[in-house]
Amino acid sequence: MPDLLIELFSEEIPARMQARAGEDLKKRITDGLVEAGLTYAHAAALTTPRRLTLAIEGLLAESPALREERKGPKVGAPEQAIDGFLHGAGINRDQLEERETPKGAVYFATIEKPGRPAAAIVAEVLEDTIRNFPWPKSMRWGAGSLRWVRPLQSILCILTTEADTQVVPLDVDGITAGDRTTGHRFMAPARFSVTSFEDYQAKLKRAHVVLDPTERAEHIWNDAQNMAFAAGLELVEDKGLLAEVAGLVEWPVVLMGQIGAEFLDLPPEVLQTSMREHQKFFSVRNPKTGRIERFVTVANRETADNGATILAGNQKVLSARLADAKFFWDNDLRVAHTGMGAWTEALENVTFHNKLGSQGDRIRRIAALAGDLAPMVGADTGQAKQAATLAKADLSSEMVFEFPELQGLMGRYYVAASGQDAAIAAVAQDHYSPLGPSDDVPTAPLSVIVALADKLDTLTGFWAIDEKPTGSKDPFALRRAALGVIRLVLANDLRLPLDRPIDAQLLRHKYHASNGEAELRDLIEEIADHGVFGAAFETIREKLGDADALEALAGDVPDLSADLLSFIHDRLKVFLRDEGIRHDVIDACIAMEGNDDLNLLVKRARALNTVIATEDGENLVQGFKRANNILTQAEEKDGVEYSFGADIKFAEADSEKALFAALDQAEASIDAALKIEDFAAAMTAMAALRAPVDAFFEEVQINSDNQVVRRNRLNLLSHIRKVCSSVADLTRIDG
Repeated sequence: MPDLLIELFSEEIPARMQARAGEDLKKRITDGLVEAGLTYAHAAALTTPRRLTLAIEGLLAESPALREERKGPKVGAPEQAIDGFLHGAGINRDQLEERETPKGAVYFATIEKPGRPAAAIVAEVLEDTIRNFPWPKSMRWGAGSLRWVRPLQSILCILTTEADTQVVPLDVDGITAGDRTTGHRFMAPARFSVTSFEDYQAKLKRAHVVLDPTERAEHIWNDAQNMAFAAGLELVEDKGLLAEVAGLVEWPVVLMGQIGAEFLDLPPEVLQTSMREHQKFFSVRNPKTGRIERFVTVANRETADNGATILAGNQKVLSARLADAKFFWDNDLRVAHTGMGAWTEALENVTFHNKLGSQGDRIRRIAALAGDLAPMVGADTGQAKQAATLAKADLSSEMVFEFPELQGLMGRYYVAASGQDAAIAAVAQDHYSPLGPSDDVPTAPLSVIVALADKLDTLTGFWAIDEKPTGSKDPFALRRAALGVIRLVLANDLRLPLDRPIDAQLLRHKYHASNGEAELRDLIEEIADHGVFGAAFETIREKLGDADALEALAGDVPDLSADLLSFIHDRLKVFLRDEGIRHDVIDACIAMEGNDDLNLLVKRARALNTVIATEDGENLVQGFKRANNILTQAEEKDGVEYSFGADIKFAEADSEKALFAALDQAEASIDAALKIEDFAAAMTAMAALRAPVDAFFEEVQINSDNQVVRRNRLNLLSHIRKVCSSVADLTRIDG
């Protein structure tokens, strides 16, 4: 069985595209070979900035011969049908065979396809792959029509056996496949031939090319760590930068340089971001002070002066970059020392959304909601509003304009420099979190409050203008915002009913929309602050008379509020899926009162999920559904509601009397447990009904001929429904 080696050699491939390109090459080639009948033992793709390489071991020498029998049209069928069958099968008329079948004589064709040599199949598959390669961006060059990410210069394609090496015959727009490649662009540019993958990899190494990107990354990281350790420093880990730099060099040479003393007092995050984004440098930190004091760069060649000239050039360029950063930092600090008022005023002229106003409007809404939430979390209202007002001020700073990824972090520095309390300064950085399912959740009260207010304002704002996620589209990251609300509430064990904050913020968005109606705006803001809707609306009617805007508001907000809460519940189901909590269990708990308190809802769902996973719980659910179905049918048939209380004096069977006692005991236990929100105890008390309910249904016939007994038993079923439904809506449980 031969081994196959393919190398597509070009000008430099962008680092961000290399890994995906290697996987695409592997998938397209191996899929094409297997489809053509060539199986293989192992395949591996490797990449450098100038080459995509695929090595396949244990490839079949030729595709197997195939023999296929096809059933055709009936004998005597129209000539057009017979000709179509012949064309599809690729045979002549004299190759047809007539056979008798239960439905009469039918034509059959036996198609034999001889095996094909691997070289011919490889050539076809590789040419198709090259011409249709899925680059994110590609280019043409010269007069040819071939497209590639950068000009394709050569193709190496060989099949190797123990006996010899065969070049696969292939020509793609004048580029002829061969057995030759070239080494490092500067250190070993001469071309050389190879006979196998092992020979290819070894000769490339001698020609100063490390083929494996993982090996290049490990070499860079180990050398950089050793240099930092030797200087008494530590390398700042940056996996993304490591992968990128490994894709920029074929022969990594690690060098460590100095940062000018005048820049060492810049925040370490500024130094790290500037060096990473502009120069692709790693940061080297002093573990004693936390300052970034040196940098590591990776050259693509060895030099006679051991990289001294390269380092000197890099340090010169870096000094210019850091001089800009220091200029931004100094200017921003001057503004911060004045209280940051200039920045917050500037945000009045920055549009957040054309239907939701400016960033200034948004900050005022967030501050108002943060003030509403503060007492619920045990924080100071004034501090919450102040923290929310300053949290986004750094968006106007020069540093964040240059490095948007530093928003929030720089805000923390600037708010602290303005003289504010450290807890208020921390809000500027923390209020953006959590940004995803694995991001850390803030725990400081002020940070939690402003983070919640920020995310709830985003959700209510886009709900108010009907810009909701649709399908896979979520341009404003509203699913992420809803998940953030859920994680903030659960991680901090907050008892925070969302109904009132959602209503209040929806009203504030309506307030923004009612430009020109000053009196109406003032009253809407008052309602949002106090959350007293019925009486407040009546007061506004008296003051404004027949206000169409008010009527629309009264009908619109409750619907929007319910729809948004339903959206949050849907995200909660997804979030709890990893815990193994079923969607129907959450639905059963959402149907209960207080479902806007996510903490309460999740505790109820966890307890119910645990109970129905037991045999008693599962059987009780079935017993409940049986009782509910019988009761529902009887109520529809009789046209009455059986909920007037069963009387034990009409009980006949022992199991019937036992169920009366069990229900009374369970009801008392469940009520006591629910009052203290001990859902586990409530669910356990409910599950204890399994045995008496089962015994009752086994012994008793509900539809007794004695109508008094029948009505009493139906009322008893109503008692079962009432007791179980006080814990969760079991009708929503599947199965």
